[in-house]
Amino acid sequence: QVQLVESGGGLVQAGGSLRLACAASGNILATNTMGWYRQAPGKERELVALISAADYSYYTDSVKGRFTISRDTAKNTVYLQMNSLKPEDTAVYYCYTPMKGTILWGQGTQVTVSS
Repeated sequence: QVQLVESGGGLVQAGGSLRLACAASGNILATNTMGWYRQAPGKERELVALISAADYSYYTDSVKGRFTISRDTAKNTVYLQMNSLKPEDTAVYYCYTPMKGTILWGQGTQVTVSS
């Protein structure tokens, strides 16, 4: 059973940076799309960024130019570098991957950006 474990969240001031990491317990990065969703209080979960096995990347408009998704296949880890953070980036960030017709989620990591 593959598991995803996120790390790297925390409290940061506006304009600061954080790097999230998502470690997969199995060797899936070579074949799977990986990505990050986030969910702010009272809002629906939204897709933030994804990266395919072929290194195609996608970003939602609100994070373009500020966030960068990358992956290290040897470490089975996906990263989300978040720069120029804004208070509206405050949310729980979830790593995900499509797996056997469903979606596998990590446990989530809290990101709080103070103004």
